Amino acid sequence: MDGTLSQNDLSHVVEADRAHVWHHLIQHKPFETNDPRIIVEGKGMRVWDQKGKEHLDAVSGGVWTVNVGYGRESIAKAVYDQLLKLNYFAGSAGSIPGALFSEKLISKMPGMSRVYYTNSGSEANEKAFKMVRQIAHKRYGGNKHKILYRDRDYHGTTISCLSAGGQDERNAQYGPFTPGFVRVPHCLEYRAGDQGAPTENYGEWAADQIEQVILREGPDTVGALCLEPVTAGGGVITPPQGYWDRVQEICRKYDILLHIDEVVCGVGRTGTWFGYQHYGVQPDMVTMAKGVASGYAAIACLVTTEDVFSMFKDNADDPMNYFRDISTFGGCTAGPAAALENMRIIEDEGLLDNTTAMGDYMLDQLHALADKHTVIGNVRGKGLFLGAELVEDRESRKPMAEKRVQKVVADCMQQGIIIGATNRSLPGYNNTLCFSPALIVTKDDINQIIASVDEALGREFG
Repeated sequence: MDGTLSQNDLSHVVEADRAHVWHHLIQHKPFETNDPRIIVEGKGMRVWDQKGKEHLDAVSGGVWTVNVGYGRESIAKAVYDQLLKLNYFAGSAGSIPGALFSEKLISKMPGMSRVYYTNSGSEANEKAFKMVRQIAHKRYGGNKHKILYRDRDYHGTTISCLSAGGQDERNAQYGPFTPGFVRVPHCLEYRAGDQGAPTENYGEWAADQIEQVILREGPDTVGALCLEPVTAGGGVITPPQGYWDRVQEICRKYDILLHIDEVVCGVGRTGTWFGYQHYGVQPDMVTMAKGVASGYAAIACLVTTEDVFSMFKDNADDPMNYFRDISTFGGCTAGPAAALENMRIIEDEGLLDNTTAMGDYMLDQLHALADKHTVIGNVRGKGLFLGAELVEDRESRKPMAEKRVQKVVADCMQQGIIIGATNRSLPGYNNTLCFSPALIVTKDDINQIIASVDEALGREFG
């Protein structure tokens, strides 16, 4: 940390924060006696707090966002230059970075065609839900309006996104919810026994449970299925073999739009540009946010096929026949300017290949940890998006208590390593350690992360 601010200045910042900032996802009572943490600076894989303590960040900004690492001068310059030229104009008109980034993005997404700009993943998913509802009214007399979502998946913080949220502790106390959202079972093979599922062909079985829900609700009432390619905050759940093929088949069979939420997995996190591209499926709608500009500017996108887009212009004489929606800050030009440079960095530095190689290496190291620590019941992941599920014993697979899992996270933090874990989301199953280092991570970085977790597990569980 360069120490630009004096200690007196930093003390003032801490007190201002304590007095006025309402932080995300945290209980503030402890701040009455303890200082809030202020992150002052970031460079590469590391950040420094107000005390000058260095931390290796294994979760890309706390919420899987800073894909190309901190301190990228070229992105900052791209944003600066664009803001001087044109900072904003409403999305009813175009902009140079908006047009160029849409072209670049679509070049990475065969079969997709149109980009709708917005400013957060939650809002992008809301836009998709609105499109499904409007199509239901335009094409099906309002009937195909239901949206299916999966247990343990997460799609955002707004009321309708929570209505499509499969994490009951995140949803608690925020109802009543938007009607027309229907849950389907999760696809975590490690927990197949909890579902009474067969031990063979689990992927097809899990997908078939979606079809059972469709048949129960009535295929003529279901308009879309919304899924994460790899379940993120619900425990880093990689889809089992045969799952996605069957999902695609079911959606086509019943004329259901497939909406893939890539807010976490998109733009390189799993080793391909988008997570769904590992599984050979063709979505109708894709939403993305976090890694699109690596957090250097706010941007999110809803991308659709031309077929979906055409449904909103097929009768130009009808004054209601267009997508009557606006995202004010979807008109900010900083987002696409940053996203263009972010994508250039990923391409020029070969970060997709690095993600695959380092992801494989980290997965091997986590398996080695599991050989040493019997509290690790299951290791899973794709690319640089990995999880280790902790259990009380491997035979029963009883989930480790959340408080003990959080002690591991806190221990790593004390060591100067920031890792994540499922928390206050899944009743009884907040027991998965989560890792999502930036796509620039090296073997040395991974070794430090693994060593920290090793020490923390040893102290907590012996």
